[in-house]
Amino acid sequence: MTTVEARPAAARTPTPAPAASQRYRAVWRWHFYAGVFVAPVLLVLAVTGGIYLFKEPFEEWRYQDVRTVAEPVAAARPLSEQIAAAQSTRPGSTVMSVIPPTSPDRTTRVILQGADAGPWAQGISVYVHPGTAAVVGEIDDSATFMRVVRTIHGELMSGTVGDRVVEIAACWALILVATGTYLWWSGRRTRKKAPRSARGRLRRLHILVGVGSGVAVVFLVISGLPWSGVWGEGLQTIQERTGSTAPSADDFPNTSTPPRSGDLSDHPDAKVPWAAERLPVPESGEHAGHGSGRGVLQPGAVPVETALAAARPAIASCTECEVKVLLPDGPTGVYTIVADPRRDPSAARTLHVDQYSGKVLVSYGWAEYGTMAKLVEQGIALHEGRRYGPANLVVMLAACLALITLVVTGVWMWWKRRPRGRAGSPARPSDRRSAYGVIAIMALLGLLFPLAGITMATVLLLDWLVLRRIPAVARFVG
Repeated sequence: MTTVEARPAAARTPTPAPAASQRYRAVWRWHFYAGVFVAPVLLVLAVTGGIYLFKEPFEEWRYQDVRTVAEPVAAARPLSEQIAAAQSTRPGSTVMSVIPPTSPDRTTRVILQGADAGPWAQGISVYVHPGTAAVVGEIDDSATFMRVVRTIHGELMSGTVGDRVVEIAACWALILVATGTYLWWSGRRTRKKAPRSARGRLRRLHILVGVGSGVAVVFLVISGLPWSGVWGEGLQTIQERTGSTAPSADDFPNTSTPPRSGDLSDHPDAKVPWAAERLPVPESGEHAGHGSGRGVLQPGAVPVETALAAARPAIASCTECEVKVLLPDGPTGVYTIVADPRRDPSAARTLHVDQYSGKVLVSYGWAEYGTMAKLVEQGIALHEGRRYGPANLVVMLAACLALITLVVTGVWMWWKRRPRGRAGSPARPSDRRSAYGVIAIMALLGLLFPLAGITMATVLLLDWLVLRRIPAVARFVG
């Protein structure tokens, strides 16, 4: 009688089904491509985003000499006088807006137009002592440290091209999370039996951080996309067609129904809620002015104090709001008053005041926003780490650090496993049906995120036209 020798445990473990193995290989290949494309950009975004979370405390410390006064001011000079003092530092400069003091020990901030007059261009902030109307100092907002960080974070200091690159990287980050989650779930059994090594420990760290932070990373990407060019514009279009309720004149005793023209989307100094950027701006009524410059008060226009006083009842409940007054844009322009809360977006309010009569023409806020606009506003506040105070900031900072760790460990693992002199991308799956299934899912993601879809198509064309047809390139990549 022949004795059958028992097989080792490893030999008894069932091998993965060919289809599952092929699917794993196809997903891994896309995960590799996604990492190669966006790792450098994601690293920059995570570092600059982590720094920008501390914008407010940093600038409070850095500019405390011009933002605060030694003694609280009991009686402030008229805002018009303070604005004139600020203009005297740069004769002929256009006044974009004025931010009154939020407390008796703060200065008044008057923002003059800077060298760049384009949309979202930064101006020159002139700080004025509210009690004496003396200029305390001025800062070029386009050259501050945090402004440079913000420009790198949003557009890599490359304008529209940089904005598109950032959007592509953000969308591919979602693909990285999706494919990484599949790889983690599919390979959980084989990892338990993998020998312990330096590369294995690095891989386990990558997986642990990815699983622990995946939801936060996805939230960072989704909540940041409304600022992007293509996806953000599309979301704005959907918001316009489905979204906000027009403000009702019956809700405000001093309102009228004036003609409307333009919006605030191209105003270089309009820090208004995302939901309010595209809402039409009304025009002032009968006027005697003949000028045309933005920030130039017309003959017969009421002073800034009158416009601000008309808006006070509507914004009185927002105790943590910074109030900004945008001066009228020409003879038919209006005062635009924005109450910008630090934490709760539902406290924000935007008002337009007739520059000649001083009446509130339009006033809108949270009640008028659609569901999508409310979700975006809450997402932005969370993204910037300010919605729930220090706890929110710590969570967002942890997400940035996790993203840095994922990028570093992912590149490190590739560097350690790559063959000498080659890129070492995962092998192409031999089963076309498995590859097509993965491509179909990727195509769906490409429809949701158009720029990612365009780059996916580009990758497939390169794979078909170059990698499969030029052996030297195929050997280097594979």
